[in-house]
Amino acid sequence: MKQEYEKLSKLEKRAGYVFKDKSLLFHAMIHSSYTNEHRMSRSDNNERLEFLGDAVLELSSSDFLYREYPERPEGELTKFRASIVCEPTLAHCARELGLGEYLFLGKGEDAEGGRERDSILSDALEALIGAIYLDGGFANAKEFVFRFVMNDLEHKKLFYDSKTILQEMIQSRMEGSLTYELVGEEGPDHAKTFHVRAWIGEKPAGLGQGRTKKAAEQMAAYKTILMLQEKE
Repeated sequence: MKQEYEKLSKLEKRAGYVFKDKSLLFHAMIHSSYTNEHRMSRSDNNERLEFLGDAVLELSSSDFLYREYPERPEGELTKFRASIVCEPTLAHCARELGLGEYLFLGKGEDAEGGRERDSILSDALEALIGAIYLDGGFANAKEFVFRFVMNDLEHKKLFYDSKTILQEMIQSRMEGSLTYELVGEEGPDHAKTFHVRAWIGEKPAGLGQGRTKKAAEQMAAYKTILMLQEKE
């Protein structure tokens, strides 16, 4: 256990929060595949902390948006919040924190790329938020959310709405129809990675990848937007 805690001390530095109860941080990083492999109790994985963290995240993000955008109506705030707390965006935040390297996974899950899987990363981030809440209260959990989730919001909104935004850009420029082509896929059926190319008329555009075709299309659209913005 000492070795695990030493490893997680680096995560504490990255997160800017030192746990009084180190077991909570350890608990937050334990995936169900690890508990299954080590014959641990099901309650030892991070799913309950994820449940709690999800609620803390929703309240913290709502608090931030309510104060930051006083002129926006409820409908817009709801949509904006959804773009921030969705799985791909939370996984992006987790990658920026380097969360993947601190996860405790079963050997099979690890070998199949679990440290980069959006669902596992986003769940672990929510579990970490839940752990900080239990250890240090709502103020510390909110501070973490503000620092690592509620940052660079316009960029995150652009990523979340990339397919819609790109479609509107193409229509306004009348550059041809926007289509997406599946150009490849790899991995076993339960852990596939899809590769999708965006096309503007007959011209190839951004190339994206993801665990689902929809996620790969979203990444392709996002990269195409960045490409078009650079040209401007």
